[in-house]
Amino acid sequence: MDKFDIIYIGSGNAAWQGGRFLADAGWNVLIVEEGLYGGACANYGCNSKILLDAPFELSAAMKRYEGIGKKGDFSVDWPSLMEFKEEKIGYLSVFLDGKFKEYGLNVANGKGVLLDNHRVQVGDDIYYGEKIVISTGLIPFIPEIPGKEYIRDSTDFLEIKELPEKTIIMGAGFVSLEFASILAEAGKECEVLIRSDVALRHFYQPYVKNVIALLEEQGVKFHYNTEATEVIKDGDNFIVKTNNGLELSGDYVIGALGRIANVENIGLEKAGVEFGTKGIPVNGHMQSNVENIYATGDVADTNQAKLVTVAIHQSKYLAKYLLGETKDEITYPVVPAVVFTLPRIATVGVTAAYALEHPDEYDVHRIQYGKSYSIELKNETTAELTAVTDKDLNIVGAEIYSSEAENLANIFAFIINKKISLEELDYMIYAFPSSTSVALYKLHNIHYNIGYRK
Repeated sequence: MDKFDIIYIGSGNAAWQGGRFLADAGWNVLIVEEGLYGGACANYGCNSKILLDAPFELSAAMKRYEGIGKKGDFSVDWPSLMEFKEEKIGYLSVFLDGKFKEYGLNVANGKGVLLDNHRVQVGDDIYYGEKIVISTGLIPFIPEIPGKEYIRDSTDFLEIKELPEKTIIMGAGFVSLEFASILAEAGKECEVLIRSDVALRHFYQPYVKNVIALLEEQGVKFHYNTEATEVIKDGDNFIVKTNNGLELSGDYVIGALGRIANVENIGLEKAGVEFGTKGIPVNGHMQSNVENIYATGDVADTNQAKLVTVAIHQSKYLAKYLLGETKDEITYPVVPAVVFTLPRIATVGVTAAYALEHPDEYDVHRIQYGKSYSIELKNETTAELTAVTDKDLNIVGAEIYSSEAENLANIFAFIINKKISLEELDYMIYAFPSSTSVALYKLHNIHYNIGYRK
């Protein structure tokens, strides 16, 4: 039985980002992977989504020049785009295979199953790990309803060869709204079932409502307080029945009802590791209830967002902790999150909703910079941000609604984490014209107390 200092079950960023530091320090590291190297984000999620999204982002931007410079039509050729995606994404696991070798990481291909708190079985082989890290991520949640076998998940959609003419989407989170944006921009029909009366509940609702209004203008239909109860195959189509008697027909059904921890059938019970649908509870050192077993990334049950950036942060922290470079518990900077709709919605730091509920602690400032700088922003007149400040006028949060919201969110993450004051921001000179420059320039209205207080 081969022995290792540490075994990672899973090969995503939650594993190898930290594992490479341990290998560099002389640890004997094994990464167990049953799928493609790199895990969900690299192969089935964020990378695929943004690659497929980019031409539709361009399409939406071109429409802003309708009647003022645009001539001719532009449409996205999905089949050739999908071929390009498969070529680029297909190379990532090969690339990571080379990187793992470069970093000195050993790999075992197959499903990793714990036999106890030290032994991991992969196929017919058994490996011993002094320490074990569970980094198995999340899997899509598919409701237990009749006809669930006809429900496709996000991975299926990101590999589809032709866009369906009419799609029914269950859910109202990241996946749902992002896919609805692509389908709407492609001119396809789409209906969205929302279990409650709120979509994207963790994002600033005025901006969410803006996106939904735009999607409705493009023909997307939203059904609130509606859940699917059955999916029936009807020839080439599917009929989705709901709890309130609604029946919808389409040629593709997507389950986008969130993701649950990938903890089933990996032997956690045999090792005595506690777990639930939210994942494996861990302490401030990413340690489970079993002393030598840790969890990182989306499978770790923490209060943090389930994002690849958080997974990387946790993996690198754990490596430092295990190497004795720190004894402190893990801490987190503010984490920006983005919904890649058209346009984007981003949030970072203290939310505007929370600030409005605590007016004794915070002020909220609405800055409609798109109206003032439409030329510089490529005619995006609706671009705006909502900045949250404490009573000393330090920026502690931001909500952003813009085609370039992801870039501004990163700028605000830097501002908040480094506690850069409004006075310091006002002193800086930015590259102009650019979306970041005009948005940041507008912050001087807060600094000089010139309006914009909501």
